[in-house]
Amino acid sequence: MTPIDLPCGTQLDFSGPPLVMAVVNCTDDSFYAGSRNKTIDDALRRAFKAEQDGAALIDFGAESTRPGAAYISAEEEKCRLLPVIENFRKQSSLPVSVDTRKSEIASLVLDAGADVINDISALEDSPEIAQICAKHNAAIILMHKKGVPSDMQNKPYYNNVVHEVVNYLVGAAKRAEAGGISPHRIILDPGIGFGKRTQDNLDLISHFDIIAALGYPTLMALSRKTFIGDVTGRDVPERLAGTIAANAYSLFMGAHIIRVHDVQEAVDLVKIFHAISERK
Repeated sequence: MTPIDLPCGTQLDFSGPPLVMAVVNCTDDSFYAGSRNKTIDDALRRAFKAEQDGAALIDFGAESTRPGAAYISAEEEKCRLLPVIENFRKQSSLPVSVDTRKSEIASLVLDAGADVINDISALEDSPEIAQICAKHNAAIILMHKKGVPSDMQNKPYYNNVVHEVVNYLVGAAKRAEAGGISPHRIILDPGIGFGKRTQDNLDLISHFDIIAALGYPTLMALSRKTFIGDVTGRDVPERLAGTIAANAYSLFMGAHIIRVHDVQEAVDLVKIFHAISERK
């Protein structure tokens, strides 16, 4: 897998251990209370702690996409994000991803030093994000979802979830390439929990090797999500063990990046996984 050269001067290098992406929410309404940050300083402290714990990149977000959440305005998103990114970039060269679906925000955060746009709409909401990323030589994460966060869990249904998600992601990658983004700067995410039932999420994880075989870097973002609670009977604060188990299987099936709330534990998981994998 070709490394991705980033605007900050570093790389996402897939030749070694899988990468850990740290979730840093610049908001106080995330589904997981432990990841909420009410102030700029709170978000910065969490980001620097994630870097210290071994995260390979930080994913900043200011618009909650939990089931039932409403979208916020671009102005509010900008006010939450920009001070955090600008201050983090002044003190760190660690790759920065920003979770946004708005072209205005994508342009602003890339100008402020971000390297990756994590678009849960896969360019459907703002197709011009492709040209913005291409201009900045930034990477993009394209995610599958059905519906929007406010209604995506209202009885979602698939005939064949793996087939449908794979076809969607292939189409999304083609849209990104048509917009000027180099294929090796495109990362694919199946969108665990986004308009999917528990059985859909389990099917996607168990067949993730099909997505990994498409030739693009892949990301799995399942940290503490509802399907883990459905399987284990655990509430959100008690889903760390389930998260680690699901991430371990995802790595086995070819995930290049895991997006997590609990960085230290995920880094340990990756170290053990890589050490064992190297013995083959």
